[in-house]
Formats: sequence, C-alpha cells, structure tokens
Amino acid sequence: MKARIPNQGPTGANMMKKLQEMQANMESLQGELAVAEYSASSGGGAVDVTVTGSHEVKAIHIKPEVLDPEEPEMLEDLLLAAINEAMRKADETAEREMGKITGGLSGMPGMGGMF
Repeated sequence: MKARIPNQGPTGANMMKKLQEMQANMESLQGELAVAEYSASSGGGAVDVTVTGSHEVKAIHIKPEVLDPEEPEMLEDLLLAAINEAMRKADETAEREMGKITGGLSGMPGMGGMF
C-alpha cells in the first residue's frame, strides 16, 4: 500500500490556479503600464518629451532658444533623442515589472513570447 502525502508538489489543479493568477496579474499590470507616463529630455533640458507606456507621445516642450531656423537638424536630433529615451524607459519599466510577475518564465525554453 502506497502512502499519500498531501500538498507535496504542484498538482495540475494547483498549477492551473497559479497560472490563472499570474495571467490576471499580468493583465492588470499591462493596463497600468499602458497609461503610465515616462519623460525624457535632451540638450540639457532644451527638449522634454512625455510618452505613455503604449508609446503615445503625450507632450513635447521645446525651449525657444533651440528654435534656430538656420539649423532645423539640431531640433530634429534633440526631439529624436528625447522621444527614443522616453520610449526606452517605458519598455524597460514594462520588462522589469512583468519579470517580477513571471519570475523569469519568459526565458524558459518553449515559453517564447508567451509572457
């Protein structure tokens, strides 16, 4: 006769419950991250940009002293730098926060882009 010890290791039902909890937490976090705002500046604060976690540009502030009609490329470069930095912050935050929920599952073979 085999002895059964209760609650030893994850059962199929326990595993499914944990996965469902993780999925609910991820969905909630994704919603929060999508509306969170991230700001970045370039040119020593000459250009400030704010984006959301869903990569929508919400605000751009440009100091008047960088509006040189003779050098539009400088303003273009400052805008690109600030926008890209704000987007990078949004992406890094999302990756870090999702990693807290998934516990590194996204790096497991076969899990691919699941998380």
